[in-house]
Amino acid sequence: MYVGQFKANQLVDRLEAAAKARQATVARFRARPSADDPIVLARQSARRAVIQARGVRVNEREMARLAVKAQHEAEALAARECEVAEAARQAAEKAERQAALAAEQKTARDARFAARKARARR
Repeated sequence: MYVGQFKANQLVDRLEAAAKARQATVARFRARPSADDPIVLARQSARRAVIQARGVRVNEREMARLAVKAQHEAEALAARECEVAEAARQAAEKAERQAALAAEQKTARDARFAARKARARR
């Protein structure tokens, strides 16, 4: 058996296969439509439309997200204002109760003082 000839045939086969592959690639490249072909232009315009629609959807989602965020912030601000108003109301009620208690205590003290004065005069 002669090994060199077998290897030579194998090499020739590989070279022929590579040449055929290159020719097929060139044929595919040449078969492509040109840039000004109506099919290519239609495909490009369809891609542009998809990209623009995607951009619009992204903008709509962003606007919706910002609207929800603004609504949450407004609700939080309203809740804080309610808490502040409730705290002010409670502070006013507490001050009013303390003033009423102080007035009651003063009245009771004045009554005791008047009773003591009345006992001392007798």
